[in-house]
Amino acid sequence: MNAPAADGPRPPAADGPRALTVNPGLSDRLFLAWARGSGTLVLLVMLAVGGYLAVRSADALSTAGWSFLTTENWNPDGGRGQFGVAAVLTGTVLIGGIAVVLAMPLALGCALYISEYAPRRLKRLLVGLVDLMAAVPSVVYGVWGFVLLQYELAGVARWLATYAGWFPPFRTTGIDLDNPLNPPVIYTASSLMAGIVVAFMITPIMCSIMREVFDQAPAGEREGAYALGSTRWGMIRSVVLPFGRGGIIGGTMLGLGRALGETISVYLILSMQFEIQPHVLQTGGSAVAPMIALRYGDSSPFAVSALMAAGLTLFLLTLAVNFAAAAVVARSRSGASS
Repeated sequence: MNAPAADGPRPPAADGPRALTVNPGLSDRLFLAWARGSGTLVLLVMLAVGGYLAVRSADALSTAGWSFLTTENWNPDGGRGQFGVAAVLTGTVLIGGIAVVLAMPLALGCALYISEYAPRRLKRLLVGLVDLMAAVPSVVYGVWGFVLLQYELAGVARWLATYAGWFPPFRTTGIDLDNPLNPPVIYTASSLMAGIVVAFMITPIMCSIMREVFDQAPAGEREGAYALGSTRWGMIRSVVLPFGRGGIIGGTMLGLGRALGETISVYLILSMQFEIQPHVLQTGGSAVAPMIALRYGDSSPFAVSALMAAGLTLFLLTLAVNFAAAAVVARSRSGASS
């Protein structure tokens, strides 16, 4: 049997998927190498930070053992069982929770207004202002809260303690609420004041992330909602908010991570107290990052190891929060599309 001519029709290929070959150019290969290198470098830096904290904190952790997580007092030079992160870790979570509870509705409302309601020229101005607020140093917020805000809000704290004291966090101890001569300083330097200041700090970051996701909501679904007779709020409720759920969760968790690690503003406002203080209106509280800033300069080598252990605890807590948020965002529609 003669072979088919070279210029004649070729026999049909066998059934099955065709193999696709890609021949990237030099620019594509360089970009891929840069992207991989950047991602690898970020992971290496994170592992280096965690490894450094683990090595430096090994002495303190081996001495304290599991009591490091349950002890409220902080006196590393006092020996075994005299120091732990129970109080400062509780205060950190408390301040971060207050900040997120106050910042989340503000950021969500601001993002929805900029994305859906603001005129085009005003939108550009508001976007720039929000981004500018996110770039303000934390020490500026801290000084503002220390000098002005906490004294202006002392009356609000007094009112909450008087009329909402049935709510356990707003309950006060050792204070005669019926005495009008109580000085306002008993309601300053509290976890609530620190949480309010941190809330103003994280609101611009959360707003920027939410706005970016809301702007990516499919235009066809927006128009379809309007075609079915939906109002603007109905379109937002049925299209924008479900699509932007990943951005809402991601922005909120990013703000929480920033709040958990905030140092200087909380350091300026909070009166450090190494015991679990669940009453957010009273003077006194604690947090991990301000405690490290307060004690690092005059600490002995063993006390520095204990501070590193506290930093390692905060590092792991922040990682857990961010990984949980990433898992939730990845399962959402906006997270999967991005």
